[in-house]
Amino acid sequence: MQQAFEKLPRHKAPNKRDWEQLAQRWHHQLEQRIRKLQLLNESLTGCIGCGCLSMETCPLYNPGDILGENHVGPVILDAMTE
Repeated sequence: MQQAFEKLPRHKAPNKRDWEQLAQRWHHQLEQRIRKLQLLNESLTGCIGCGCLSMETCPLYNPGDILGENHVGPVILDAMTE
């Protein structure tokens, strides 16, 4: 939120256009987050490439955490949301 509010004018009250631009940026970011959470929810029983290697399918998708050599986090899940 702080980053979003930094885009608003500092020395005057925001006008309708300022708020619309802020809302548009927020909308896009929220849509991305919602989609990522939906995919995570749908993938909870499978490998998302996070490096834990605890799922039966992890050795197939991420043998020896090979994805962790160049990336951090849920690499497979991130790729699905890009």
